[in-house]
Amino acid sequence: MKDAAVIVKTAYNAMTDKKAQDISIIDISGVSVIADYFVICSGDNTLQVQAIQSNVDEMLSKAGFDVKRVEGNRSSNWVLMDYGDVVVHIFSKEDRLFYDLERIWRDGKNVSIDEL
Repeated sequence: MKDAAVIVKTAYNAMTDKKAQDISIIDISGVSVIADYFVICSGDNTLQVQAIQSNVDEMLSKAGFDVKRVEGNRSSNWVLMDYGDVVVHIFSKEDRLFYDLERIWRDGKNVSIDEL
């Protein structure tokens, strides 16, 4: 299995472990050179966003993938985790609606976890 698919599946599982909501996987490989996939989810509050981020980081690190860059901090309502071919976005519900990445990247292809 390609590394990007492993990263996406691991991040997805880490998100579900922490009860992340509305997880989306967008294949942007055909429309952008910045990454192959975006994995996007929502948390109910800053603490849940933090917990999701920590779990994604821990599970991907255990799988041998180190984050290249993280944007956002302990009090952020949006965290971006850059794994090269995969970019993970963890939002509060309000910030997710505001930034609406799914609309911005609508030229990408929404995929289910089972399609990877």
